[in-house]
Amino acid sequence: MDKHVKCLIIGSGPAGYTAAIYAARANMNPVLYTGREPGGQLMITTDVENYPGYPKGIMGPEMMEDFRQQAERFGTEINTGVMISKVDLTGPVHKAWTDQGDEIHADSIVIATGASAKWLGLESEQRLQNKGVSACAVCDGFFYRGKEVSVVGGGDTAAEEASYLSKLCPVVHMFVRRDELRASKIMQERVLNNPKIKVHWNTEIEEILGDDDVTGVRLKNNKTNETSELALGAVFVAIGHQPNTQIFNDWLDMDGTGYLITKPDSTKTNIDGVFASGDAQDNVYRQAVTAAGTGCMAALDAERYLAEKGLI
Repeated sequence: MDKHVKCLIIGSGPAGYTAAIYAARANMNPVLYTGREPGGQLMITTDVENYPGYPKGIMGPEMMEDFRQQAERFGTEINTGVMISKVDLTGPVHKAWTDQGDEIHADSIVIATGASAKWLGLESEQRLQNKGVSACAVCDGFFYRGKEVSVVGGGDTAAEEASYLSKLCPVVHMFVRRDELRASKIMQERVLNNPKIKVHWNTEIEEILGDDDVTGVRLKNNKTNETSELALGAVFVAIGHQPNTQIFNDWLDMDGTGYLITKPDSTKTNIDGVFASGDAQDNVYRQAVTAAGTGCMAALDAERYLAEKGLI
């Protein structure tokens, strides 16, 4: 079934739902496709305490349900569990196809497909997510203040996470697979000169220990093959994120890791009528509140674009 829409929104985290709220209020009749994981990364986040307007905190899934209801209240058509699997961005009307074979023609597109954290691939890691295993120290570090914690990784993200956690925790163990950090020189200096951060070189996690909550880790030195156990309160995995932008590979400008590149002071991509928001475009902040902000920006940019074309 072919469908023609003024504004197609791809993705359903804070960026996608905020874009939908603004687009709906501007009479753009937005149609949103959630993808296979409605709500994005917040659906695997338990307590959210740093989003304005929720003074007592809120569960991530509950917060996304609030966003969804607000978008629907203004008339957004939300297609749950349906994924956009292919696009053709030759203009002026862009085309997209769902994984169910439906074809959509869109006068404007807001991309809010987000990014996914890279994980170690351990069963125990998956089982203990939100129970001491996290991919965001800024989001969850507060819950483990006063405890010994760990960070996995050796790049800038891992160094930043470890530095942040060192302000909350007495000891931060940093597990690095190699015998050197990949982080920039300035971040290396911060880590190595911080007395609260203990770097474990050539070290990998074999298992995260704990039944209901993280209690420690079993480690392996990949040079000597020696194993050891270490008591910990949390494991922060910081080995990178993968933006969910693969379907735009042949169309939109990206950086070396796949984050969409937007024009300065806007959400405009290199193709007219296509706007990028949230973690698909932001490789720096990656917070719910910043994603929502860029979702708002994308909807406003799309509204101005459609108005200039005389389409609204």
